[in-house]
Amino acid sequence: MNFKIHRGTKEIGGSCVEIWTTETRIVVDFGIPLVNADKSPFDTKQLSALSQQELIDKGILPNIQSLYQPNTKTALILSHAHQDHYRLINYLHDTCPVFLGEATHKLIEITNIFNRNKDWEIAYPNYFVSGKSFWIGDIEIIPYLMDHSAFDAYAFMIKANGKSLFYSGDFRIHGRKTKAFDWFSRNVDKNIDYLLLEGTAINRSDKKFLTETEIEKEFIQTFKQSQGINLIYTSGQNIDRLVSIYRACKQTSKIMVIDFYIATILKNMALLGAKIPYPTSNFSEIKVFFPYRLSKMITNQGNEKLMYQFKNYKITKKEIDNGFKDIVMIVRPSMLKDLEHLENLNHGTFTYSMWSGYKKEDTTKDFISFLKAKGMYENELHTSGHADREGLKLMVNVLKPQKIIPIHTFDRDEYEKIFADTKVEILNDLEEIKL
Repeated sequence: MNFKIHRGTKEIGGSCVEIWTTETRIVVDFGIPLVNADKSPFDTKQLSALSQQELIDKGILPNIQSLYQPNTKTALILSHAHQDHYRLINYLHDTCPVFLGEATHKLIEITNIFNRNKDWEIAYPNYFVSGKSFWIGDIEIIPYLMDHSAFDAYAFMIKANGKSLFYSGDFRIHGRKTKAFDWFSRNVDKNIDYLLLEGTAINRSDKKFLTETEIEKEFIQTFKQSQGINLIYTSGQNIDRLVSIYRACKQTSKIMVIDFYIATILKNMALLGAKIPYPTSNFSEIKVFFPYRLSKMITNQGNEKLMYQFKNYKITKKEIDNGFKDIVMIVRPSMLKDLEHLENLNHGTFTYSMWSGYKKEDTTKDFISFLKAKGMYENELHTSGHADREGLKLMVNVLKPQKIIPIHTFDRDEYEKIFADTKVEILNDLEEIKL
């Protein structure tokens, strides 16, 4: 068995690992870069401005020719529905089989609809289940559900010809799925050959990250202390965070207002078996808002049914204004025009609950400036979707690898300091390793 990291040995984002034997070739993740070589933000406009070959020549699109050709033995495996792990899938040939979690596929489909992008459709999806092995040619893959800010995220044990490679994907142990890591720890094979270990947050000292339970408690205090409406900017696909907010609303007798995009996500994940709140008579504390721009876009697409399914849980701007002291509302910059019509923002609390790096973006800056100008107090409450150092050490202690390969990190030199008892092998992109 051989492998090659196409992108990720010295950067976060754009993950892509190629693994092959003499008979079979698989690719794990196929994501868009987040940065350029100089660490400046990657401009996604390049994807539409350049041809496929130009993207390959520039190193944006991985040079794995069999992914772009018909009827080859190459298959793609996706770990989760963050775009730095899947967004290049529109370049796959239609005949390429794709293996992923069912909920991951549904999240990609929902993103297609709400981003007006039909290019991310998967012609041949194959669903796997956590802990159950499947084969692609002579390569065995065992997916393991992981705790991550993305719902339905997986790590993979990959075996062939008596050798073993583990791809951690993106994971953490301080979210709401800690039992997943406990089950994984008891059931995964140990003493593996290679561990490709993500290190997104490896440089953030030895301090433990806040757990989602602690985030929930902080929200409770915020809601109790706020003199007005509570607005929260968080990812609509960070379901752990949405659950934390809902539970805090429940314990402070607040009404949780989400837009119909988030409502669509929660409902679909619940229909796939997730035990999470979503707009229904069983969760009367949840109301659904219909932003003007989003509603117009969905109507123009002919997808009004996405809105109609939540009509019984609708809340209007007037109702939000009238009941502002009892409202906790999930917002984002695209809703600014809707928020301009609210009269009772003064003395309310705006909580930023995402990675702080996004605050550097102009749209986010303008959004926060608008809310502060309306008299809102600014608050920041977040925890990482990635493992802290303790979580990374637990992964290594469980798997007991012969070698650790840094991936999905800007700080690969930190690994040797932290994992002194395990050999760390620093690779470069495109460097081939034979097991």
